[in-house]
Amino acid sequence: MTQRICLDGATLSIDDVVRIARADAQVEIADACRAEIVRVREYIDRHWLKEGAPAVYGFNTGVGKLKDYTISQADNDRFQLNIVLSHCSGIGEPAPQDVVRAMLAIRINAFCQGVSGLRIEVVDRLVEMLNKGVHPVVPIQGSVGASGDLAPLAHVVSVLVGHEAAEAWYQGRRMPAPQALAQAGIAPVAFALKAKDCLALINGNSLCAAMAALNVHDAELQTKQADVAGALSLEAIRGEQAAFDARIHVARRQRGQIDVAANVRRITAASERTTEAARREHLPDDVLHPTHSARVQDQYSFRCLAQVHGACRDNLAYARTLITNELNAATDNPLVFWDDKGQLEFLSGGNFHCEPIAFAMDIVAMSLAEIGSISERRLFALCDNTLSYGLPPNLAGHPPGLNSGYAVISCSAAAVASENKGLCFPASVDNIPTKSNQEDHVSMAAWACRKARQILDNLPKIVGIEFMLAARAIFLTEGQLGRFALGTGTAAAYRALRDAIPFQPNDSYMPAQTGPAIRLTASCALLDAAERAVGKLD
Repeated sequence: MTQRICLDGATLSIDDVVRIARADAQVEIADACRAEIVRVREYIDRHWLKEGAPAVYGFNTGVGKLKDYTISQADNDRFQLNIVLSHCSGIGEPAPQDVVRAMLAIRINAFCQGVSGLRIEVVDRLVEMLNKGVHPVVPIQGSVGASGDLAPLAHVVSVLVGHEAAEAWYQGRRMPAPQALAQAGIAPVAFALKAKDCLALINGNSLCAAMAALNVHDAELQTKQADVAGALSLEAIRGEQAAFDARIHVARRQRGQIDVAANVRRITAASERTTEAARREHLPDDVLHPTHSARVQDQYSFRCLAQVHGACRDNLAYARTLITNELNAATDNPLVFWDDKGQLEFLSGGNFHCEPIAFAMDIVAMSLAEIGSISERRLFALCDNTLSYGLPPNLAGHPPGLNSGYAVISCSAAAVASENKGLCFPASVDNIPTKSNQEDHVSMAAWACRKARQILDNLPKIVGIEFMLAARAIFLTEGQLGRFALGTGTAAAYRALRDAIPFQPNDSYMPAQTGPAIRLTASCALLDAAERAVGKLD
């Protein structure tokens, strides 16, 4: 049964956006919101849209630097179309269709506050496009996150009005907008905008908010999955569990750290491999410890896993709050409000400025890069027998030398981790004035969102390689350590990896191993496997 989500301008969640964007959930407008949009517009039509009316920005004046030029009522319809034509200035590859669906939903939700002044017919047409799967082709580059996402949203509007040169995706095919609208049964194909309609449609942050919402959702899943990878690596080196004792983390009082430590304890519950009995087994390649002595503590990438992952979790929680607020924000300009005399007044402000989104995405980018960075350190340790307490050097089969092992794939993970660091320069501190200095300070939020997504897409490559190497380490030591059971969650993740990766005792074609590991990680299949065994993680 198709899910329906009621938009009311106040309660749209990130999870709702994901369902709309990726599960094709349908949307509808709350009755009270519909009534308010109609009431506001009726007042505007009666009092503001007539010759001789006072100058109202975007209703009967030009926009941006041309705000002091008056638009006659006779020319207003043409003016609306001209805004669309001139602002369709996006460049680059098209935004993914899930981003476009999220973008449409967020724009509709903004109008539900009833302070934008556009016609209900326009809002209904957006709803129909979204529900019938007409997805505008929106070039991903062109927004500086200042007057919102003018260029990307203009491309949405070009499809809404049925412009012959605009394009949309419909049922998996890219086609001219009029054709997509006609095939979807959306009439009329040519749709005229009236005063303020266009400015309300394009003057908002919906592309940035859409990318940010999907980024936050995916980042939370990947950071949680990194807990599973770290726990499997802990099993691989027969690590100390004391570092995850709840008392340590409660004493720190950091919520994310407490949750991550609890996750590791649940994932490794019933582990025998992380016990003193398992550590007493001397592996032949443990050249630093010819006789057993108590481990005491592991290196930071293992011992401080909860502290690092937890701090990143806290950052994501902060970003979730900021982005949830933006999903329910009115971000066009001017906005209209009822005064105490029952009359509308318009207020010109700057809610379209995407600074909160830029900051949130810069924080997400840095947090994801840190998850990748500490993962790379753990997988590095797995390949070094002086750090791994005797795992075979390079995790190579015997004889070493004849077999090269996994040193070069660990270099690949290092390359990606370093690439992520380069993407962490904060977009929010980069200002480039535009539009004759009318926009003299911009947020660069769209770039913040896009580079956070690049880091997010890179993360499964690093964490997937960690999963693979941890599983390889356990595979190689099954003869000597196999009698020591893995934890409940780690055992589930290990089985999923072994089912997908054809480990051989000696060197074998690396892409046949990395491909499945990265795909499993990107799809969160290894998180799913662990959670089926131990329940939902924090």
